[in-house]
Amino acid sequence: MIPLKDDVSSESFPYVTIGLIGLNVLVFFYQISIGMGDPRAAEAFVFEFGARPCRLTGACPEDFPSPVVTIFTSMFLHGGLLHVGGNMLYLWIFGDNVEDTLGHVRYLALYLLAGIAAAVTQVAVNPRSSIPMIGASGAVSGVLGAYIWLFPFAGVHMLLVFGFFARVVRWPALVVLGFWIVIQALSGILTFTAAAWGGGEAGGTAWFAHIGGFMAGLALLFLMRPRRVGRL
Repeated sequence: MIPLKDDVSSESFPYVTIGLIGLNVLVFFYQISIGMGDPRAAEAFVFEFGARPCRLTGACPEDFPSPVVTIFTSMFLHGGLLHVGGNMLYLWIFGDNVEDTLGHVRYLALYLLAGIAAAVTQVAVNPRSSIPMIGASGAVSGVLGAYIWLFPFAGVHMLLVFGFFARVVRWPALVVLGFWIVIQALSGILTFTAAAWGGGEAGGTAWFAHIGGFMAGLALLFLMRPRRVGRL
């Protein structure tokens, strides 16, 4: 299920959305360039600038860079082409309308604050984890949370693929993004439960970061008071 576009037009140019996409892509290419020379150097780069919960809680303290700084640097690191591509696709489709509604400065603030909330949520769930959190998913989730409240009945064109069968459908944003957040919640619960039973760390996707970012986007939207209400 891949989103292609929505039906909401923007009245202003999405400078911040395009800038964020460009910055994420540039950092990803930089990661690739490091890995071409030495794969271990690329891994070390992620461990250094990714947000590791144990560093943020002081369980595995390191001096450089500051753990607080890694919350921001981690938002622009990604684990692969599909990771960065999926995040940027969602940001491109849904970000411009939220930016148009909030204005450029408040939109950037929502994006960054949602990313912080996402990291804090994941740390709260697994405070001693040494696995670095990377990706714009938490911040993008905040944009999705704002979008679902602003434009719940906007049409979202989705590509559905079942084996060799493909079809484009148009569903309300409330259904598309509502289904998305339910999947994040169920995946987070299952992953956390499996890790607890197995006695190990929950690696892979930071599901609770997505949930925290999404809820932060909803809350921040009310605090920031959009300059105009959402429209279809």
